Amino acid sequence: MRERQQLDEAVSAIRKLEQDLADGATLIELGEMEGDQDSITEGENAIKAVEKEAASRQVETLLSGEADGFDTYLEVHAGAGGTESQDWANMLQRMYARWAERRKFKVEIVEMTDGEEAGIKGATLLIKGHNAYGWLKTESGVHRLVRISPYDSNARRHTSFASVWVYPVIDDRIEIEIKESDCRIDTYRSSGAGGQHVNTTDSAVRITHNPTGIVVACQQERSQHKNRATAWNMLRARLYEAELKKREEKANAEAASKTDIGWGHQIRSYVLQPYQLVKDLRTGKQSTDPDAVLDGDLDPFMEASLAARVYGATEAVEDID
Repeated sequence: MRERQQLDEAVSAIRKLEQDLADGATLIELGEMEGDQDSITEGENAIKAVEKEAASRQVETLLSGEADGFDTYLEVHAGAGGTESQDWANMLQRMYARWAERRKFKVEIVEMTDGEEAGIKGATLLIKGHNAYGWLKTESGVHRLVRISPYDSNARRHTSFASVWVYPVIDDRIEIEIKESDCRIDTYRSSGAGGQHVNTTDSAVRITHNPTGIVVACQQERSQHKNRATAWNMLRARLYEAELKKREEKANAEAASKTDIGWGHQIRSYVLQPYQLVKDLRTGKQSTDPDAVLDGDLDPFMEASLAARVYGATEAVEDID
């Protein structure tokens, strides 16, 4: 039923584009016949709107991967640098949450570890929506921030790093075999707000998959049983994502890779001072409005990355100071 609904929406959208295009052309034709400039302008605006919508629909056609239609997990981890990087990780977590809200996706916090003074050491978001993984899959990598630090009394410019890791939520139709003997399961007390029960019982669960080194954690629920079930689902999803990545590498496709959180590995730089610029180092896509980007305006960057992945990567892009 879900697939049928998505196909119905796709067909209806194309038919609407055709109708809007025909209506716009008719308005222009009638305006020219009657010498009505307002009708001509209205028709031209309608066709421009069709062009914009068609471009957006064209990007949707790039989301045809095996897992692109799935919901997704998104992890954010602060790099070295203490409070600066932890604050930057928190900004990234908010940026992706705002992006998801713009698309009317549902966002849930699965796990979050607060920083010592400010920000977060790490967080895992569950983002639910059509093509959530497809849109976000190219966001995996290291993100670099340059700004005047609000935590530096001398108002010096600081560079901070944080990493993002995206992997799909898989459904029950996909079987992932995991030997329990290959895993180490740890329980610990949840951190942060949540009431007395959360902070006084070992309800949080962490699972380490020894053969791959993959670690997942969940502290969302008060029940250890529920957190354990969620953590197992996250581990299945991570192993599935790893298999997808292997397939892409075999096909010589450009896949996001997890690297050191530092210089030389960043995929995007966000400069707030002394000038304002966001630049993607894989596609060369830029924005001179970092405030809008950090508030969730990520579609242009995602569209450029998806196009580069499908049609071929661009030449190396030089980073900004």
